[in-house]
Amino acid sequence: MYLTKEKKAEIFAKHGGEAKNTGSTEGQIALFTFRINHLTEHLKQNRHDYNTERSLVKLVGKRRSLLDYLKAKDIVKYREVIKELNIRK
Repeated sequence: MYLTKEKKAEIFAKHGGEAKNTGSTEGQIALFTFRINHLTEHLKQNRHDYNTERSLVKLVGKRRSLLDYLKAKDIVKYREVIKELNIRK
């Protein structure tokens, strides 16, 4: 499996403040970004995997919603997250 407990805890520790803080917006955005990157690489190899393509589109939408929420809540953190994760608008 590509996403182990340790990797997930590492993502939340780096972006969410601590490993136990799985509800933080920044941590969830980072986790979605990790998953989106993984699915993108998978789709480069498997072009006709439409279920994965659908999942990818749903994940991008969820991440976009979280980014919009963060932008409305705290614009400084939004800019930091965008810069750190190399997400383009």
